[in-house]
Amino acid sequence: MASLLRPAPLGLFSWRGYCSRGTQGRLSAGFVEALKAVVGSPHVSTAAVVREQHGHDESMHRCQPPDAVVWPQNVEQVSQLAALCYGQGVPIIPFGTGSGLEGGVCAVQGGVCVNLTRMDRILELNPEDFSVVVEPGVTRKALNTHLRDCGLWFPVDPGADASLCGMAATGASGTNSVRYGTMRDNVLNLEVVLPGGRQLHTAGRGRRFRKSAAGYNLTGLFVGSEGTLGLITAATLRLHPVPEATVAATCAFPTVQAAVDSTVHILQAAVPVARIEFLDEVMMDACNRHSKLNCCVAPTLFLEFHGSEQALAEQVQRTEEIIRHNGGSHFSWAKEAEERSRLWAARHNAWYASLALRPGCKGYSTDVCVPISRLPEILVQTKEDLEAWRLTGTIVGHVGDGNFHCILLVDPEDPEELLRVQAFAEQLGRRALALHGTCTGEHGIGLGKRQLLLEEVGVVGMETMRQLKATLDPRGLMNPGKVL
Repeated sequence: MASLLRPAPLGLFSWRGYCSRGTQGRLSAGFVEALKAVVGSPHVSTAAVVREQHGHDESMHRCQPPDAVVWPQNVEQVSQLAALCYGQGVPIIPFGTGSGLEGGVCAVQGGVCVNLTRMDRILELNPEDFSVVVEPGVTRKALNTHLRDCGLWFPVDPGADASLCGMAATGASGTNSVRYGTMRDNVLNLEVVLPGGRQLHTAGRGRRFRKSAAGYNLTGLFVGSEGTLGLITAATLRLHPVPEATVAATCAFPTVQAAVDSTVHILQAAVPVARIEFLDEVMMDACNRHSKLNCCVAPTLFLEFHGSEQALAEQVQRTEEIIRHNGGSHFSWAKEAEERSRLWAARHNAWYASLALRPGCKGYSTDVCVPISRLPEILVQTKEDLEAWRLTGTIVGHVGDGNFHCILLVDPEDPEELLRVQAFAEQLGRRALALHGTCTGEHGIGLGKRQLLLEEVGVVGMETMRQLKATLDPRGLMNPGKVL
């Protein structure tokens, strides 16, 4: 099976138990001892099972384990590790929670995996400035639990309980982005260990301003860099007030076009919707079964509104008028926290609901983003492509951003089906580019979308990125094989 799939452009492999071991044993005993001298013997592992755990993420890219895994406890140790590895020509692969979807942690050239999860402190909270500084092991849920009593929260929600610095590294976003923005909008400053071990503060040490016109935007350079330019060891994040009141709703539509038209009209009417999610009829059927909902099996919007009680009443009334005008029906409003949690739990469990449609199969998720006006067109094309490629899949998306995901169910013992999945994913990416969109709105480039990135930004764009990479990482050792 492996020989059939290796030439394929996306490099997918469906069987996690298979791991490439071409670099096993590459590190000398002396080098491993040097790693232990930096972080301590208990925080270094060369065990096969540990390396394999760190050789894959949640994607279907085949497992490619590092030669060693280390767990630093502070930024000084990270700097020492980076200097040691870089000086000896050893690749460096950052690792957070492993929840990525494009093979970003695969050690394609072996090397040392730097697991940052034990650096898990919240270093500084400034409620009056709406900011917080976190280490890379702090996850989204852990931060919001810590903030619970101060009236603030961090709204970027990719679904998984990902590490916040990992979310910065991949430029993550999620269901709240239509109102609160993506990680690019909510990162104020980063502490980064550069490949040779130097420490960079992208906005200046300790700074947490809301805006600046000073020099190049170094913070923006590292957000979305996927570990290819340095290791993020702390992030200063923008916080938001917890809304006074929240209302959620679902409504069904006769067509995809009607659902997207409603979305555009809601945004044009300046209704400050906090979440507006699209689920196709296949996804709704799966959610009904998995989460014991009783929603209409049709193209559906999940919505949420934040604000004062008075403001919410106005938002809900205006939204309902727009939706009814576009043929929406089967309204279900949820005002109580328990009801809302049940609805959004169903949305966040879309992955598991999809897997249940075809027991015994693996899931593969890909995403694209297009201008909202082109969303109906590409959604219809995508559903036709699923049928043409004889694939089972569901569609779910952040319709307010023009971003959607296609979750495909794949037989792990069918190499021919895997090749069809790869072809479908490439075709979907190119359809998005043809409609003036991007090949990925959230997942990142990783291993799988490098050719699509070239087609998206062009030769000059790629040359510029390569020049930036060569300046910061002249030896090409930071997470090699990703993005470029």
